[in-house]
Amino acid sequence: MRKWVSIFLCFFMLPVFATRQVLNVYNWSGYIPQNVITLFQKETGIKLNYSMFQSNEELYTKLKTDPNSSYDIVVPTSYLVEQMRDEGMLTKLDKRQLPNFKYLNTLLLNKSHDPGNQYSVPYLWGTTGIIVNRTEYPPGTITSWKDLWQPRFKNQIIGSNATRDMFGIAFKALGYSINDTDPQHIKEAYLKLRTLLPNILSFEADGAQQTYVNEDANIGIVDSGNVNMVIQENSNYYYIYPKDGVLIWMDNMVIPKNAAHIENAYKFINFVLRPDVAKMISIGVGYSSPNAAAVHLMPKAVQQNPIITPSAKDLQNTEIEGFVDKSTLRLYLKYWEMLKLN
Repeated sequence: MRKWVSIFLCFFMLPVFATRQVLNVYNWSGYIPQNVITLFQKETGIKLNYSMFQSNEELYTKLKTDPNSSYDIVVPTSYLVEQMRDEGMLTKLDKRQLPNFKYLNTLLLNKSHDPGNQYSVPYLWGTTGIIVNRTEYPPGTITSWKDLWQPRFKNQIIGSNATRDMFGIAFKALGYSINDTDPQHIKEAYLKLRTLLPNILSFEADGAQQTYVNEDANIGIVDSGNVNMVIQENSNYYYIYPKDGVLIWMDNMVIPKNAAHIENAYKFINFVLRPDVAKMISIGVGYSSPNAAAVHLMPKAVQQNPIITPSAKDLQNTEIEGFVDKSTLRLYLKYWEMLKLN
């Protein structure tokens, strides 16, 4: 009888045990070093299936159209965390299973997109600021977003092709929140951006680093990760945290509502929060780590790099991009299309 029981257990329980040793992660392209995946699998015995997306919209559509998708962890930007939370798409976190949460920089926690970090854990983050060629414009030439409107910068600036970034800049120049939803303020921001057009050389998406490396542009609106890569190849450039307001973006680990391998998801999040692992990720992909303990483990050159490791002073006047409702977003897009037709 014991023999048959053993055979029964082996035959029927093996698939259950096997499924427990799998983790399905959906993250941004090129956003985790292979050695981190290898180390996680070696230490835990869990097979990590890693899929990639190119935009928050792609991530959202995938999960919305298939609520029972196989993903156990996804990595949306802050404003999408807020939307997914409000639409009941996320699992509320049990912090008792995340002892390494204590290593996170408290300045990056408890933000408006997820008060108390009940649903999300910061993964990587950065800022949107201004890159400048010092051979054309020495430090001190530009100190704020408002400075970009000066006539002497005609045809000098590469703008961001991200709607929210450009409206956020205009909002900051006008003294408003980057998450403003007042239709009159949005119109004011559009009119403000229209007056910036003579200074805009082009609008470029992320990944236009070579334009700066070749010195085909002297000023640009870019995120900190891209700036860091440019400066590694051309030290003539420097980065500015505008004094009238720095835009922060943050990508976060969340567990979808119907995740099948929640225990393994917690293991992975806690693994990523380990200082030595967080250090590997940040250095490997070139973006800022939200892990304060990891930063202290990094080489002095990284710790003293204000692009990757901004000081508290750099972050004095910051705001994280939050969710806006569909009608507000449509208004943004309407004005954005009108702007690009000018």
